[in-house]
Amino acid sequence: MNTIAFAAQILAFCLLLLLFQLQATMAGDSSFTGVFDHGSHGVTLVKVDEAPRKCSSAAKKKMDDDTAPAGGAPPPKPLLVAAPCDAGEYPVVVFLHGYLAYNSFYSQLFEHVASHGFVVVGPQLYTMSGPDTTDEINSAAAVINWLAAGGLTSKLPTNVRADATKISISGHSRGGKVAFALALGHANVSLQAGAGGATIAALIAVDPVDGFAAGKQTPPPILTYRGPNSLRVPAPVMVIGTGLGGLARAAPLLPACAPPGVSHGEFYGECAAPACHLVARDYGHTDMMDDVTPGARGLATRAVCRSGGARAPMRRFVGGAMVAFVKRWVEGEPELLVCVRARPEAAPVVLSVVEFRDEAIANHSY
Repeated sequence: MNTIAFAAQILAFCLLLLLFQLQATMAGDSSFTGVFDHGSHGVTLVKVDEAPRKCSSAAKKKMDDDTAPAGGAPPPKPLLVAAPCDAGEYPVVVFLHGYLAYNSFYSQLFEHVASHGFVVVGPQLYTMSGPDTTDEINSAAAVINWLAAGGLTSKLPTNVRADATKISISGHSRGGKVAFALALGHANVSLQAGAGGATIAALIAVDPVDGFAAGKQTPPPILTYRGPNSLRVPAPVMVIGTGLGGLARAAPLLPACAPPGVSHGEFYGECAAPACHLVARDYGHTDMMDDVTPGARGLATRAVCRSGGARAPMRRFVGGAMVAFVKRWVEGEPELLVCVRARPEAAPVVLSVVEFRDEAIANHSY
């Protein structure tokens, strides 16, 4: 009887241990897959107007008074800001819109990222623009420098603070090109790695586009076509691509929105480590935008570019990938990014490419 009782105790212990391991695994899976869902923070979404172009001397004096460290000075460009409602200090992600798009087209993406504990700042760099991106590069730099000077201090909910020492730069389409330009020193940004004070913590390019085709880049060109490591960005880089972005909607009338030769594959191919490359096979160039994008430009985001249909899965993926990447490189929490690499099937979209240039990222050996 003693032998039977002892064996039963051992069996019960083993079953209990197995149960604990199963619960731990389920908790880990929930934490990983949860990055693709709305996070634990409530989010506020606010518009912050830019400074007036012309003003009276009295108004100018008031604006000059507002430039004190209290953060009252208006930004150089209109902003759409998503921030957690809970008190605390949060890293900043600057997101640059695509060509002729409005920053409001990304409001649901901003809210997703902010709900995981980030302040997301989306400047409206222009309403009309030609092929040259120089002006928007300079405008984006001015916004980042305004943020670094504490510009958001009085624009956020009570007891919510933006950590201007931890600013990541992201951008979609042409905005992805602008993000690369900023990181590579095409404008006077005080946050570049190696400079005093804050640094660019991470760079995330969402289906970036450098022009119309290889040899037809828009100025200033970013891609060098010199092979791997030719883009030495002083920050970790994530490049997100789309499987349908390189396909024409109706050639030659509606060419591809992310033409082969100047898009995500080429950007990743030239990046130095650490870098990673994720491609959503069945989704198009604008599928991370809001479910509803109003107006003529909003209609164009669906009419001009190939689409995979419902936007929510792609938006959840992009938002979750951004969170995992910034968590790794800004907050020192690599687990989510390691899971993205190890279990791509858990993403809400099918990933046709999962590449990590720095094996240290993939193997969780830092």
